[in-house]
Amino acid sequence: MALQQNHHNHQSEQNHQQHQQHIKWQQHATKRRRCRQLWIKHLQLLGLAVIVILASAPAPSHAQQQKFRTTPHDLQVLEGAEAMMRCEVANVAGAVQWTKDGFALGFSAVIPGYPRYSVLGDRKQGIYNLRISNASINDDADYQCQVGPARLNSAIRANAKLTVISPPASIEIKGYNHNSKVEVRENQDLQLKCIVANAKPAAQIVWYRGNVEYKPEKREDNVEESTAKRFTTTSSLKLKPGPDDDYTEYTCQAKHKALSPDMPMRATVQLSVLYPPGPPYIEGYSPGETLRRGQTVELMCRSRGGNPPAQLIWYKNGSQIRMAYRTSGRLSENIYTFTAEAGDNKARFRCEASNVMSQNPLKAEVELAVLFAPTHVTVMGPTEARVGDIVPLTCTTAPSNPPAEIKWMVGGRQVRNATSKTIVSPEGGWTTTSNITATVEPNKRSLVVICHGLNMQLTENVVSTHTINVLYPPAPPLISGYMEGQIIPAGSVQKLLCVSSGGNPLATLTWYKNDKRINSVIRAADKSVSAEITILANVSDNQAQYRCEASNSATEIPLFQSTTLSVHFAPETVKIRIEPEELRPGMEAAIICDSSSSNPPAKLSWWKDGIPIEGINNTSKPGLWGGTVSTLEFRVNVTQEMNGQVYTCQSANQALQRSVHEAVSLDVLYRPKFVPPPSSTAVGVEGESLQVSLQTQANPTPVAYKWTKDGATIPQDGEHRIFADGGSLNFTRLHRDDAGIYSCSASNSQGKATLNITVVVEYGTTIKSVSENIIVNPGEDAMLSCSVEGKPLSDEHVKWERVGYDMTVKTSTTFANGTSYLHIKDAQRADVGNFRCVADNRVANPTNRDILLIVKFAPEIAKAPTLLRAASGTGERGRLPCRAQGSPKPQFIWRQDKKDLPINRTYKYEVEERKIDSLTYESTLIVDKVAPADYGAYECVARNDLGEAVETVRLEITSQPDPPLSLHILNVTHDTVTVSWRPGFDGGLKASYRVRYRMVDREQYKYIDGLPNSHKLTIGGLRMNTLYLFSVMSYNELGQSSYLPDLARAETKEAPPPSHPASSLGGGPPTTSQTPLGGTSGMLLVGVGAGIVVVLLNVFVIGCCLHKRNEKRLKRVAETTNQPAKTATIEMYAPSSYNDTVTGETLSSVSEKSESYSNEGSSQPEYIDEARKKAASTYLVEGSDMPPPRYQKDGTLPVIYPNNIVNACTLPHPRHNNGSAAIHMTRDDQMLISKGVYIPSPSPAPPPDGSYYNMNSDRYLSYPPMEYPATLDFTAQPMPMAHLQPMTVTSLATNGGATLMGNGSVAAVAGGSGTLRRGILRGVVGVPQPDVTHHTSTVGGSPMQMLHDLHPVNLSASTLTTSTTLNGSLPTATATLPRQPHGILKDPNRNKQHQQQQQLLNASLVGVGVPVSSAMGSLQILNLPPAGGGLGNNLLMTTSGAFDPTTMGMSSFGGVGQAGGIPVAYTDADGHLV
Repeated sequence: MALQQNHHNHQSEQNHQQHQQHIKWQQHATKRRRCRQLWIKHLQLLGLAVIVILASAPAPSHAQQQKFRTTPHDLQVLEGAEAMMRCEVANVAGAVQWTKDGFALGFSAVIPGYPRYSVLGDRKQGIYNLRISNASINDDADYQCQVGPARLNSAIRANAKLTVISPPASIEIKGYNHNSKVEVRENQDLQLKCIVANAKPAAQIVWYRGNVEYKPEKREDNVEESTAKRFTTTSSLKLKPGPDDDYTEYTCQAKHKALSPDMPMRATVQLSVLYPPGPPYIEGYSPGETLRRGQTVELMCRSRGGNPPAQLIWYKNGSQIRMAYRTSGRLSENIYTFTAEAGDNKARFRCEASNVMSQNPLKAEVELAVLFAPTHVTVMGPTEARVGDIVPLTCTTAPSNPPAEIKWMVGGRQVRNATSKTIVSPEGGWTTTSNITATVEPNKRSLVVICHGLNMQLTENVVSTHTINVLYPPAPPLISGYMEGQIIPAGSVQKLLCVSSGGNPLATLTWYKNDKRINSVIRAADKSVSAEITILANVSDNQAQYRCEASNSATEIPLFQSTTLSVHFAPETVKIRIEPEELRPGMEAAIICDSSSSNPPAKLSWWKDGIPIEGINNTSKPGLWGGTVSTLEFRVNVTQEMNGQVYTCQSANQALQRSVHEAVSLDVLYRPKFVPPPSSTAVGVEGESLQVSLQTQANPTPVAYKWTKDGATIPQDGEHRIFADGGSLNFTRLHRDDAGIYSCSASNSQGKATLNITVVVEYGTTIKSVSENIIVNPGEDAMLSCSVEGKPLSDEHVKWERVGYDMTVKTSTTFANGTSYLHIKDAQRADVGNFRCVADNRVANPTNRDILLIVKFAPEIAKAPTLLRAASGTGERGRLPCRAQGSPKPQFIWRQDKKDLPINRTYKYEVEERKIDSLTYESTLIVDKVAPADYGAYECVARNDLGEAVETVRLEITSQPDPPLSLHILNVTHDTVTVSWRPGFDGGLKASYRVRYRMVDREQYKYIDGLPNSHKLTIGGLRMNTLYLFSVMSYNELGQSSYLPDLARAETKEAPPPSHPASSLGGGPPTTSQTPLGGTSGMLLVGVGAGIVVVLLNVFVIGCCLHKRNEKRLKRVAETTNQPAKTATIEMYAPSSYNDTVTGETLSSVSEKSESYSNEGSSQPEYIDEARKKAASTYLVEGSDMPPPRYQKDGTLPVIYPNNIVNACTLPHPRHNNGSAAIHMTRDDQMLISKGVYIPSPSPAPPPDGSYYNMNSDRYLSYPPMEYPATLDFTAQPMPMAHLQPMTVTSLATNGGATLMGNGSVAAVAGGSGTLRRGILRGVVGVPQPDVTHHTSTVGGSPMQMLHDLHPVNLSASTLTTSTTLNGSLPTATATLPRQPHGILKDPNRNKQHQQQQQLLNASLVGVGVPVSSAMGSLQILNLPPAGGGLGNNLLMTTSGAFDPTTMGMSSFGGVGQAGGIPVAYTDADGHLV
């Protein structure tokens, strides 16, 4: 319906468009008529002249009129085909157009609104054919070809009709698919309705029955218009099918002129008429036919007709025997094949046929006749008889048809006149029976009788034989194999043989033991028989009677003989009784042993621990099996110690040398008794768990325990923090209030016992209070106090420390009532600073507090360049800073031209003061509306009671910035270089920085902007193994500074290897086994001694070689001292990222100023696969709390506390650290890693167009435009993912310091022009746990920090010799480091400190007695101070080890260091001096 509606709408739209076109054409025709009338009026005037001319001229011939040369004719076309309406006009003069049902289609060849219509032809030839493409039903109409009037030609018209025919859309027999089967019962009404849909014109329907047209009398046809101009034809047949219609096809065919005769449109159904089958009939046996038994019979039952085909079933005597049948078309067949048997005689076989249309089954029946002989004959009668007996015999045949005859043979003679009778057998046929008698004759052992059964018609004979034995009695039996009175030991084998001869049949022998029949082995001969028994003698055979009996059918009473056995046997069991049953200490008990029966009597004895015990009351009495039962007892006084004692009773048969025994363990009941514990005091640590376990001895063992403290019962429930579990007292988390006396009560059914245990709870030290900032006058004594609580707590648990301060010169300590006092004598300016109170009793992590000692001193003004210059624009506010230290607080006075400024009295000058810390103050002079006269020098005066300081501060006009003071190379990888610079004066405005760099053999620069508020930059995308030059400049809004000279250089590394085998350094802690010295053999001691001697010789030889190399290198260093100083770049592999901080990237440090450079040493770096180092980790601590500043004599902050780098931090010190087991990463490790380890992102490589990467805008900027060689390679790949692993290679020390790197990597610095070497230490026996970090610094202000994971250490310019100490005595290993890449560190104070550095290189650290038997620790991060006491950005990562301050004093290490001018200090996990 939707398609019809859409089609109708489309048709309406087309009609509307055609109507509009028609109106326009009519209007156009009206205008033409008016114009024609005007022309006629004007031409009328000319008519007269024309008439005159025509009249005077001769008469012309008649003019030709327009006419149809080919007239349109009616056309019939198939839907979808093309229709061509022909119209040809001769002498065409007027306009030609076509109309459809009176609607004008227009004069154009392309007809608007009718895309399928077009006019084909040629006006010159007068052809105007109308072509209609893809004809549809809508094109079915009356068409007219119109030729309009023109030039005195009248209009002409010609009509033609276009008929569009459409074949039927479908044909079907309603309700059935094509070629489907229609099932219908016989004589049931059936209607077939054929539908031919949507044809034009209406189709005709022809019916076929089979292949013959079917013209029934009753047929109903109907035609109706289904849609516009389409018709549907229906035809109905009414049938009453019969059996003849089964399998008949009825076909409905559509006839239509649009259909091709070769492809008719048909719908066919096939009838399946249900009707009953025909009667069955039997083939294969004819009535009266005779069959023989064993003959194969095939009975076939068939039935024809019927739909569905008949079901055939065979029955025998009314019982179903076969129902499998087969069909072929409308024929059913069931074949029953069998072998004829006697039971088939007179059997009735019936076949039944039926289907769904049958009311009752149809039947056919046949009866068989089968002849058969008897299968056997049976003779019945006695099988035994005595001489002279008359024996009755009966012979019976099996069924036979016809009946069989019987013949007898007795003793070889035929019996005549034997009577017989015949009876009908229920199995079919007849049975015959005959009876005779026979007399047993003497002198014969048997009588043989034969019976014959004969079927005379079939001539078949069957025979049966019957034997009658003649009976004679046997001779009496005889027993052999044993003589009465003979002794048989129990367990031995005894055979008895019984023999009987004669008799018919042979005798049957039977053995009996005490009237109980037993089995025997029977052997028979011709005239005798024997029976043998085998006896495994046991106690039951003693005095047992064995009897043999012989009998056969001729004996009424059996014949027998017997014998009696004598058996010796040992006792089988021993039973022990205790009287009374419950034993308690103090009573007397009788222990009785009863032995089972024995022959001869057994001997009893008592034993304890292999020692015989004298028994009493030895009695005996008769026992089983003819033996004797014995009893023996002894008495004992019961004590508690007898519980569990074992007593054994033995019973022995001496004749057989056999015995049995039984043991009893005394069960003495007594009350619980505690096993003395190792100590009556249990010690635990607060916050940890503790278990106190007690054991008791008691009987019975179920002991009830009860724990109490101060009368309160400890609960048994494990959900409590303190709970009891039997004899164990558990503290899941100790608290200091848990200390006290705990009582344990143990009880059982016999009593109870009690034991007291004292629990001591140790807890870490905490500092309760310290003295406030102490202020004293110079020369006075100062006292600082620190109150501590903890357990245990003594004076040795509280220490005072201060880095870089000799505590032995002027200080002393006292301790009283948990408070430690630090006394400083003759306090001076050098004593100003923080003294740290460290409390550590080795129970928990140490705690510390800083106490500031202030000794009054005159003010000291800071002289940093950035603090002595200021800049401001005209009309702006100028700010001049002045920072000073002093005590008491200094007063600031500002002057200009030696005159005090009117501060805060006019709007011109103001002062802002602020306190930076307890000693540092800052005064800022604010000059409002700066005028040209305000520029110049100002004096800042800081004054207190002890003196004053004066410094000049200049105010300048804002300008372009000064160049940075210096540029340093911080880190180098295979494709990145990290640089840092010291900023110069910023010109009064915020300064930014730009770095330029180039390859050393190129002149073209590349540029990259620095990060905001940062003085460090990582440059990426560099070529591998290439030397680059770097420079930096600054700029602000007013301009830019010049670039520094290209003195900073760095050479990128080779590409890191994709993987590296795990070395012995990172594979985990070494596995050691500890064996007591006393347990080793002499051979092992000799081997160990020989090994030690070899190691010492190697150490000596290597030490000599290293000493010579050091002398040569130091000589070169001295020779190069007068040459221009050179910058050093220490290259180590680190991540590459613009976002890296100094924490994760600064693995090497440089001096503060760069003048020249050197490339000494170019060996390839050794890369270590850090992912394989299980025992090492990197700890990057960010945002940690900085300790208070420690003030030095010069008024600056100490170098150990820089204010802009990551603070040093180590892992907590575990309590009772023996340093013998490897410790995996703890929770502290994980905390530090999660807090500090970063994931770097690779730096983007700059494009090869001279662009530089702007860090503010995160994009590339083209500055400046330059041309670069086409061979530049910016495709360096980011480093492999291995660089994301925690770092373990450490940084280095500067200015003559020495640093021992993590996992054995070491760097050493020798003088201002010395070299720095890095090595990988191999074969390290052990590394202490991360608990202590050592800080070392030179006296002359060149600090050095050293790891302590490998001690002792012999440090030189190029090699490192290490030896470890086990138990503090035996050196076990020496390792020489391979040559590694190195550089030269430049020191600005090189000339001043060269002598000190020369002493450092010659200093020997061998022999420092630091224990190293601890397991491999994890890396720590240490603050690496720069030279000159200033603030630095350097970082040191170390592998921490174990240090025990109780056994290692500072003097043991510092003493050696003092010889070389190197004071050494030790810090614990929190950086405190220990």
